[in-house]
Amino acid sequence: MGRRPRYTQGNWRPTLSKTDKPIGTRTRAVLAGRREEWTGRVVNPPIWRGSTHLYESEAERVECLKYNEDGRFHYGRRGSPTQWALAEALTELEPGADGTMLYPSGTAALAGAMMSVLEPGDVLLVQDNVYEPTRSIASGLLKRWGVEARFFDPSDHDAYAAAFDDRTAAVMLETPGSLTMEVPDIPRLAAIAQDKGASVLVDNTWATGVGFPALEHGCDITITALTKHAGGHSDVMMGAASAGRKYYARLRHTAQSLGQCVSPDDAALVSRGLRTMPLRLGQTTASALTIATWLQSRPEVAHVLCPMLEGSPGHEYWARDFTGGCGLFSFVLAGHTDTQRSAFVDTLELFGIGYSWGGFESLALPFDAARIRSASAWPKAGWREEDRLGIRLAIGLENAEDLIADLDRAFSAIKHR
Repeated sequence: MGRRPRYTQGNWRPTLSKTDKPIGTRTRAVLAGRREEWTGRVVNPPIWRGSTHLYESEAERVECLKYNEDGRFHYGRRGSPTQWALAEALTELEPGADGTMLYPSGTAALAGAMMSVLEPGDVLLVQDNVYEPTRSIASGLLKRWGVEARFFDPSDHDAYAAAFDDRTAAVMLETPGSLTMEVPDIPRLAAIAQDKGASVLVDNTWATGVGFPALEHGCDITITALTKHAGGHSDVMMGAASAGRKYYARLRHTAQSLGQCVSPDDAALVSRGLRTMPLRLGQTTASALTIATWLQSRPEVAHVLCPMLEGSPGHEYWARDFTGGCGLFSFVLAGHTDTQRSAFVDTLELFGIGYSWGGFESLALPFDAARIRSASAWPKAGWREEDRLGIRLAIGLENAEDLIADLDRAFSAIKHR
């Protein structure tokens, strides 16, 4: 029997170009994570399935115990080239990141990131309009763990600054806010937190590092649900958290202590989706802006909540800090009933009714933000009380004009209800 093949061991810093010339985002997405020692003569890293990794000798096994890093075989829970390639690619697409940890869902990434910076007795400040599972983790799981969650209005900077005390260890942000799509002033919120000695975490799933380099805007850990844009095809669940050297070590230790790992098959699906993510983000952003502009002209619509659209809450911060967007935005019906809203959604033919977003297909989801707000009002100040029923649209890759025609039919269907 011949000797088993050797593979490169040890840590590395990603190198995408043989020159010193900068490369664009689309080029980076194509090249990232495709190391020759992992791919051989094929384009994509193969799928390495295995729980047990074998060593050449006992001396090699003992030597490997000294290290805990991607690129060194140890045990299946720490991954293999399939997972390492994806983690490296995500790190390359997140300016300022030293490393990335993978999780079996976006919610798992949120929980893992928060647990990596918190201890019993700490206070966590949470943006009031975060993703509902984030809110649940903060007020449920972390509460049982001895952490106190305090929710704040991200638009009230003075009240936010006053909420810190000597127990405040971290701040959980999201941009834009879930469902209601307000873009907060992330650099300002992050600067206040860092001045108070608190860690800054942000859910950056909406724009990803491609559209908003969160670490370069003052955040310590940036979290994304890879289920959305990176996967891109509504067929895989996964999450990621990226950070600089200090916080990456914490992420890694906590994730490994919790036994977090992802399957190589799922990692391969996300790696495949990642190659086209910048193109899909560009297309869905353009379509969303076209549709949001059209919705502004409809008498049935009271408010359009689209970060890329001038006049939407926080648009000035989006224009200042972001280089891209995505297809997710919301609108609020003008004085309609729950029955009318349900009929509107049921009439749609090109929009599915379902959770998630970031796939190739368009979705519609009714919401009423009041039930998941405690520190900020809904409806917003200055709005009519009857203008409260929202619908979130996730714009896919269909033709924008076809989606507009579908929405137009749905508006016609509820005129006399």
